Amino acid sequence: MTAEAVQAAAPRPAEAPAAAAPATGDRPLRIAMLTYKGNPFCGGQGVYVRHLSRELARLGHTVEVIGAQPYPVLDDGVTLTELPSLDLYRQPDPFRTPKRGEYRDWIDALEVGTMWTGGFPEPLTFSLRARRHLAARRGEFDVVHDNQTLGYGLLGGPTALGAPLVTTIHHPITVDRRLDLDAADGWKRRASVRRWYGFTRMQKRVARRLPSVLTVSGSSRQEIVDDLGVSEDRIHVVHIGADTDLFSPDPSVAEVPGRIVTTSSADVPLKGLIHLVEALAKVRTENPDAHLVVVGKRADDGPVAAAIDRLGLSGAIEFVKGISDAELVDLVRSAEIACVPSLYEGFSLPAAEAMATATPLLATTGGAIPEVAGPDGETCLAVPPGDAEALAAGLLRLLGDATLRRRLGEAGRQRVLARFTWRQAAIGTADRYRQAIALRTDQTAARTRGAAPAPRTAGRV
Repeated sequence: MTAEAVQAAAPRPAEAPAAAAPATGDRPLRIAMLTYKGNPFCGGQGVYVRHLSRELARLGHTVEVIGAQPYPVLDDGVTLTELPSLDLYRQPDPFRTPKRGEYRDWIDALEVGTMWTGGFPEPLTFSLRARRHLAARRGEFDVVHDNQTLGYGLLGGPTALGAPLVTTIHHPITVDRRLDLDAADGWKRRASVRRWYGFTRMQKRVARRLPSVLTVSGSSRQEIVDDLGVSEDRIHVVHIGADTDLFSPDPSVAEVPGRIVTTSSADVPLKGLIHLVEALAKVRTENPDAHLVVVGKRADDGPVAAAIDRLGLSGAIEFVKGISDAELVDLVRSAEIACVPSLYEGFSLPAAEAMATATPLLATTGGAIPEVAGPDGETCLAVPPGDAEALAAGLLRLLGDATLRRRLGEAGRQRVLARFTWRQAAIGTADRYRQAIALRTDQTAARTRGAAPAPRTAGRV
């Protein structure tokens, strides 16, 4: 089934006249937050949902997260409603074929069929399930906040969803697609990458029709304009940040000489881990104590695994996964250097979190990282993305200068405290909710009076 056919076939609830949204003023809001993939240990989207929902609840709002597997981990005060998929990518049997009794409806069949043909179905199928769920609960929410699903099921506005829609786009997945294609070896692999990222065509079409888009940095804002064609006047930057109570300095945690910490998945070219591995090999010729701890899953094969074997670094690189928040914080505190070697980041939570612990940061200038990390030599050391020589030089400089490490660490924490906290993010996000609700109220009132509706600002589909 083509994407256009799926869009046409999406279930449409009965069209009832939409009641004008109640004036919100400063009263607490009822928020439905959608996340098609919410695990906070394997990606920034899960971290975003957990911390933003908690801080919105602390501001007095009622927050219900509606999510699919892997389900988000949420804090007290936030409700989770499970909207299960077929969980086709779960461990230990990813890309599994479900048993006959697992199929519930045509959306499940679509999910499996897309997976069988090499595509990634979850943004589309979650959006269709979310549309159906929200339509059945019309009137229970003041606003719906979509966390980068960008599926056809979310089109149709408050009439379809029961409330105004605000969408966060952390960065366009077209950036990941482009970098994965650049790293693909051979035409078969490139064809596979193109098919896997087929959902980005849908996301581009949906993004152009959204009334209110949030993003996390100025760099991502420009990427959304350039890659997705969204009108600039509908994109609003609300910076996210670190949990500065959790990610904080603790002098009782001893630094481990030569320890470098990074957060990365070995098989994601965008994260630039292979360049850090190559840099570590150069550093160890001068500083044999230098070693790397990677927070993330180790790939059994691929370019990073091959580089580790080729450079003889198996004893100098450790991968850790599934650790608790407290263990992660202590790991970062124990490092002499935190490194973000990414080719591109839409924001870089690992950079903000490391800075919040006063761990000195070495980071590339890819994407929005400079917005977070700050000026080179003041709050971090900055190097060009994809440059192993520059990474090695930065690592050697920091490992050899305790005074510089201490100065950058202290300045980095002050930068995060001043600019990048989750409470500030929640306040800014709630402001955007109220503006979306007010716009919907004005449009409904204009239709009631028989006035011409406000001009659309959405780009062409």
